[in-house]
Amino acid sequence: MRAAVLYAPKDLRIEDVPSPALGNGDVLVKVALNGLCGTDFSEYDHGPLMVPLRDRHPVTGHHGPIILGHEFIGTVVDAGPAARKWIGLRVASGAGVSCGRCRWCNAGRTNLCDRYYTIGLSTHGALAEYVAVPQSTLIEIPAACPDEEAVLAQPLAVGLHAIDRAELRGDEHVAVLGIGAIGAFILTGLARHRGPVTAVDVSEERLRVARALGATRSCLVSPEAAPDEIRELVGSTPEVVIECSGSFGSLGRAAGLVERGGRVLLVGLQKAPQPLDAAKLVLSEVEIRTSVAHVCSRNLPDALSLLCAKRIASIIGVHVVPLTTVLSDAFAPTARIGASKKFVVDVTR
Repeated sequence: MRAAVLYAPKDLRIEDVPSPALGNGDVLVKVALNGLCGTDFSEYDHGPLMVPLRDRHPVTGHHGPIILGHEFIGTVVDAGPAARKWIGLRVASGAGVSCGRCRWCNAGRTNLCDRYYTIGLSTHGALAEYVAVPQSTLIEIPAACPDEEAVLAQPLAVGLHAIDRAELRGDEHVAVLGIGAIGAFILTGLARHRGPVTAVDVSEERLRVARALGATRSCLVSPEAAPDEIRELVGSTPEVVIECSGSFGSLGRAAGLVERGGRVLLVGLQKAPQPLDAAKLVLSEVEIRTSVAHVCSRNLPDALSLLCAKRIASIIGVHVVPLTTVLSDAFAPTARIGASKKFVVDVTR
């Protein structure tokens, strides 16, 4: 089968590889579309970095080569003996695999599983004609949901989990800092929130998307803007600040913007240690929370329901590229710099 295989930093090759083998509870998905996110681009630039060590995950024992791709949909064409019921179904995958037995899984927090791994990052993924996945990651796609919407289910699930972690109350004012892909998906979920939602970004194009997704206010700021400047633009102090950018200084800006007694939710991955005035947080009783990945059984069905009810692919902007030219059309720095849309790979081309 044809696949995009990452061997080393900036060494991605489109080549023929063997089709994956199936375990008892696995299914074989004929992939239709696969979305790309910042983690895929980071792996291309610096990886493979996220392949786990052999003593943690016997699934794989190396740091490359690996087939990327963890945001995917397709049709089940084969299955192990325990998963035959899936054959013929159009499915979306949550990509995160949990053991189902540890204390985190038993508590419903499968994203914190002791043996958690991610298809396409920890083991071979879906930038390929076929991918083998455990049936526990799957959900059937409703017939009313077109492929171009359904392929957004996994990243939207990440956004919905973040909203769950924020534990919004009543009509609280929520500010979302950074309207990249995950920020946009969080705004999609926040459309159901009763209170005001303010989007903050350095790009007017991204703020246009934020307004289309339902943000009640948008604020264009400079990358160096201090919390006081942002607060003045926002106009009122939000009880909840969701930080999605991960940029340097973002933690301090979020903590400086939030209301006393409020909550800061960190979603964007911080690339380096950042300074933080902890005394101010203590004196204001500000809570710092974090969010990672999603809970497949809860967030993925909700994501597909939203995508069926509210078409968002055209709002966010989806740029479909063929698998055969994904290196030049998506992964190449020149392609990414000029892109304001989300890349989705059509693996059938």
